[in-house]
Amino acid sequence: MSSRPTSSFPVVQRESLKFFRYMGREAQGFFGGVGGRVFFVRDIARAFREVPTWRRQVFHQMRAIGVDSLPLALMVAAFIGGVIAIQIRYQLFPGIALSIVGLSTRQIVILETGPLLTGLVLAGRVGAKMTAEIATMRVTEQIDALETLSFDPVAYLVVPRLVAAVLMLPILTVFADVIGVLSGMMAAVTVADVQYAQFVEGVRLGYDQFQVTYSLIKATLFGAAIAFLCTYEGYTTFGGAEGVGKSTAKAVVISSIAILILDATTAVLLAPYLQG
Repeated sequence: MSSRPTSSFPVVQRESLKFFRYMGREAQGFFGGVGGRVFFVRDIARAFREVPTWRRQVFHQMRAIGVDSLPLALMVAAFIGGVIAIQIRYQLFPGIALSIVGLSTRQIVILETGPLLTGLVLAGRVGAKMTAEIATMRVTEQIDALETLSFDPVAYLVVPRLVAAVLMLPILTVFADVIGVLSGMMAAVTVADVQYAQFVEGVRLGYDQFQVTYSLIKATLFGAAIAFLCTYEGYTTFGGAEGVGKSTAKAVVISSIAILILDATTAVLLAPYLQG
């Protein structure tokens, strides 16, 4: 009976039947996607043993993911840091010490906007690029050619991007944190009436090394999520040029949502340790 077309059922049953069939297809697609990604993790773990295959590609991917993305990441951090400092200054009540501008700018940039915006920027720039590259190779049968030549496609295409993203995103985040705080200081001193000594006093107030570690943990998770999700979408692409476009758009959306979920999860698990 379930194979019958919906239009063959009585009118009063059609809407409920449409709903349950739609939910069934969505559930099947969701669990199928989860299973596919689990098997992809297995393939990546196996591909790590092919060190000669992926080792040469890592440095090339580190440049493509990290070095080439540095100007964009720093520009975003500079504008965000300056805006944060100015907004904080003009939201203060009279009589509050202006050193709070430095403290708040440091906390917001290092703990949240530095790693988060760097991850989102790279999800759009690097994630889309790696998805499109691998997807194009899939639809033009270049991946099949690698298998014919006894190359492991996962070791050659996925592992170098994963390693490079995990290594380079924390480095980019360090630069973004520094530039964000410095631009906040410049904006507070030149645009607002905050003194240099007051801002520096706030930056030093309550500083703990774990704050930077917290930022780097976030960045590492974001890098792994971007590389894994985007390479998976590219690796499983089908449907020619149209499929490449769909996979690229889907990869950017999914990786951005994953970054936001990881950001919230990290805050829930690790934020209590920042009180020290």
